[in-house]
Amino acid sequence: MKRTSTDYKLLSGLFFRLLPYQVLLIVINAVNGIVDSLYASNAIGNTAMSAIGLYGPLNHFLYAASIMLVSGSQMLYGRYLAKDRERIHSVFTVDILIALGLSLLTSAILIVGVITGTTRLLVSQEPDLQMLNRYILGQAIGIPALVLGQQFFAFLSLENQTKRTMVASIACFIVNAVMDHLFVVIFPMGTFGLGLSSAIASWVFLAIQAAYYLAGRSEWKFSLRACRWKDAPQIASLGYPGALSRFVEMFRCLIVNFLVLKVVGSVGLSAFAASNSLLAVIWAVPFGMVAVSRMLFSISIGEEDRRSLVDVMRITLTQGMLLMCGIVVLLVLLAEPLTQLFYRNPADPVYSMTVMGSRILPLCMPPAMISLHFACYAQTAEKKALSIVLPIIDGAVGVVLFSLLLIPVLKMNGLYISNVLNGVLCAAVILINAWIELKRCPRNLEDLMAIPKRFGVAEDARIDISVRSMDAVMEVSRQVIEFCDRRGIDRRRAYLAGLCMEEMAGNVVSHGFLKDKKKHSVDIRVVHSGDTVILRIRDNCVAFNPSARAKVIHTDDAIKNVGIRLVYSIASDVSYQYLLGLNVLTIRLSGPAPDPE
Repeated sequence: MKRTSTDYKLLSGLFFRLLPYQVLLIVINAVNGIVDSLYASNAIGNTAMSAIGLYGPLNHFLYAASIMLVSGSQMLYGRYLAKDRERIHSVFTVDILIALGLSLLTSAILIVGVITGTTRLLVSQEPDLQMLNRYILGQAIGIPALVLGQQFFAFLSLENQTKRTMVASIACFIVNAVMDHLFVVIFPMGTFGLGLSSAIASWVFLAIQAAYYLAGRSEWKFSLRACRWKDAPQIASLGYPGALSRFVEMFRCLIVNFLVLKVVGSVGLSAFAASNSLLAVIWAVPFGMVAVSRMLFSISIGEEDRRSLVDVMRITLTQGMLLMCGIVVLLVLLAEPLTQLFYRNPADPVYSMTVMGSRILPLCMPPAMISLHFACYAQTAEKKALSIVLPIIDGAVGVVLFSLLLIPVLKMNGLYISNVLNGVLCAAVILINAWIELKRCPRNLEDLMAIPKRFGVAEDARIDISVRSMDAVMEVSRQVIEFCDRRGIDRRRAYLAGLCMEEMAGNVVSHGFLKDKKKHSVDIRVVHSGDTVILRIRDNCVAFNPSARAKVIHTDDAIKNVGIRLVYSIASDVSYQYLLGLNVLTIRLSGPAPDPE
């Protein structure tokens, strides 16, 4: 498998083009958390920081629920995209309805919990309880907007509306910062003001994204008529492994908070909250990578594209890992300046605890990247055992077990080191899983992924061709015909397959390559499956739907778009998608090929 293939470069370019937008969503949420923490520590006091830390488990629950819906709907999207595109309207509608119902119910439960005093289960002493209750009330107002906004963000990314998601994210940050100053400094509303600021920002975030759908410009529509409720259990079934880590993190936070309060005290919780606020921004990078990988994994699995599946994992664990390691080194070097954003007195115990957290906690990120991506792959590939065991260990078991052993001895450093050891434990679980599935030691990345042999087509049943110039186009037909001959495909269909690919590749190079000054490439794949020859051409040029040009066949102009018309006349099926910034055209020649018109 050549790493320098056009397909690999297309995927790599697509991965890093999508990554900033996915990172931005998480960064904005994280930066909002930092802004809240800065106002909490500097304008209200350390007790307000404890309230933010105590709200952490609830935040994990909301994020887990949102991730479950996003990942489940994206996986169904990938499956329906090539086979039943109309079903995507149902997936979108069901996803939005479930998100709305779940978020409204969560807000109601939290408000009732504050009124009835149930929040004493999280903390019982004053003034921590009062601070937490007021913070929850402010946050509860924005929970529906928060959860719905994340669903819209995912679907807008799939529709290549990344500029709109960027505008929404930036507006969310600006509104939150302005509201924090207004409700905490000018009108001293305490932790309720902090929560209310986030709530208002979430509604702005949602409104900007929802405007695109309300204007009727989206490809995927909200339609109760198209809604098929049997998609709901599928979304949950496919999505829950991806959210499992976040769900169990909620319980991990509760246990760890209890241990820290008991052994170290509230000062330890304040230090941990400050360290986590800083790292939340950086966690946006690996979590953003996971979001992009999930989309690409889902599409690769929907197309049964074995090579692309491995390439996506390779991109994250090489180029992505290199980026992550550089960020970690920078964080460790800047530990003290970052700590001084929250605490200024080096003699204060919370200062030294936060510094150590900023130095040790980043070390858990590289091994966590491996765990996160293998969990994501296991989820999309429906490897049930690994998709359940790995998130549970990563989300709670590893950290809790190591914390129980180390916090009583090393205090806060014990908690920080536990997070690092947890990543090492998860990497070992991945290796052991592959060993069990293969019944031997894995020798390469494909072995480590333990992709089933039955997945995709055999190496000799497909051919991949890279095209970067018109000279290469002239060779396409010959290579496709030779492949068809080796596979025993009748000469007529072999000739037509070569002709189709040469015509379409030539059209992309002649027109698409000249639309801008960017570097472009074309990836051609020919697959022999059963009695069907499947031809796929993928390029990173501007959007171009050949079906629109093919309609000229019904006009009196017999000269225009002859090549495209020829392809449509001889193919048994042609489908086009502009997917994540790539043109993807799939042509099927089934059985005896029809006479070209």
